[in-house]
Amino acid sequence: MLKGKPFVKWAGGKRQIIDKLKMYAPDEYNTYYEPFVGGGALFFELSPKVAVINDYNEELMNVFYCIKDETKFNKMCKELNHHEANHSEEYYYEIRNKDRDKSKFKKMPDYKRSARTIYLNKACFNGLYRVNSKNEFNVPFNRKAKVNTYDAQNLGIIHSYLNFNDIKLLNTDFEEAVKDAKKGDFIYFDPPYDTETLIFNSYTENGFGKEEQIRLAKVYSELANRGCYVMLSNHNTKLIKDLYSEYNIYVIEAKRNINSNGKKRGKVEEVIITNYEKSKK
Repeated sequence: MLKGKPFVKWAGGKRQIIDKLKMYAPDEYNTYYEPFVGGGALFFELSPKVAVINDYNEELMNVFYCIKDETKFNKMCKELNHHEANHSEEYYYEIRNKDRDKSKFKKMPDYKRSARTIYLNKACFNGLYRVNSKNEFNVPFNRKAKVNTYDAQNLGIIHSYLNFNDIKLLNTDFEEAVKDAKKGDFIYFDPPYDTETLIFNSYTENGFGKEEQIRLAKVYSELANRGCYVMLSNHNTKLIKDLYSEYNIYVIEAKRNINSNGKKRGKVEEVIITNYEKSKK
């Protein structure tokens, strides 16, 4: 079976550690949940037949909705072709600034918004998605003369997958996204990472701080008590180790290429945390 792959570059993307994630994922489960889907690397790799995927980032989830809808999907691709043909630094900032006028932006057709999201992701500096306190995309231009915004075959695979399987798309809080999870379901949490230094985590205007990490740990525990299989990725920080001390913590090494400070890109320690022991085949 042909599998889709992420259609945007996302901070903390999991393509490079996908084999480790698969190694620690349960062999069998019922419904798959991913409340912070982001680029969706593990979601696409596992390609579950029944899934609930969510992200609090409205613009990202709008892309998923448009890829699933055939009419909007075709219009989105035509819009992306238009962006590629007109690509320049001046054009980039023209498209980026469309969210400054909130009333006009809300009236923009969703397929145009989805094409804008993908174009900005491909044409901005380092593929970073970042918004300010007004929820305005504020990443500068990457200075490339040409931009390839999409792989038609990949988007076609994703379109078919979303339509021929039971995939529910949500744009809500992570706790709300997993409220219906039952015993035997598998939840993978890949939140904005905790950090012991001040680095980027503004995927939405509200950010994701220490209090949110603590709330997430409570939700993790509730799901574990429900009999769900729960797996979480995060940085290897003291807070995370303390919050999940009663669970299985596996330390892995990953390479991170998205950081405003180039010196802070490189190998970092991450953790994969599960509430179950992986069965041996």
